[in-house]
Amino acid sequence: MPAKRLSVRKIKEVLCLKAGGISNRQIARSCGVSRPTVSDYLRRAVEVGLSWPLPDELSDAALEHRLFPPAPQLPAQERGIPDWSVVHRELKRKGVTQFLLWQEYRQQHPQGYQYSWLCDHYRLWLGKQDLVMRQDHRAGEKLFVDYEPIAKLQKSSFRRRPESIESTTYRSKKWIPAKNMPE
Repeated sequence: MPAKRLSVRKIKEVLCLKAGGISNRQIARSCGVSRPTVSDYLRRAVEVGLSWPLPDELSDAALEHRLFPPAPQLPAQERGIPDWSVVHRELKRKGVTQFLLWQEYRQQHPQGYQYSWLCDHYRLWLGKQDLVMRQDHRAGEKLFVDYEPIAKLQKSSFRRRPESIESTTYRSKKWIPAKNMPE
């Protein structure tokens, strides 16, 4: 969810104070906003070529529109939707992160989606994937042993004595009963 914008009056105050030679930290303190917010508004003003004093013919609505232009309404085909199976395969490689893949995506599609969109939609795609690992074995071909230590009370001392149970199973779904293994 995007942060709430400052009022146009506060934006004008930030620009005026910066033109007066005050530091970003002091501007943030006097306006009651964070220092990165001040830096962001000043960066936006420089990008559109605004400086203090503002032109008289520039209305509040025009100032806000110049500093915060509407997002482009591009169809998904022009923005480019990543191939999620390729993204998933790349994330399995050592040193590859979602942020790194997003940077590569933005180099290929400059008008593409933001990082948060990519993370959310990858997570949605991943949730729809079948996570079952099927292992087919012929009956009796492989033996799987599950070893689990348990504690049993000795009647004479009422202390716990470790005892192990070994369960052996065949993948043909036939169970061999568990048996107590002496220590």
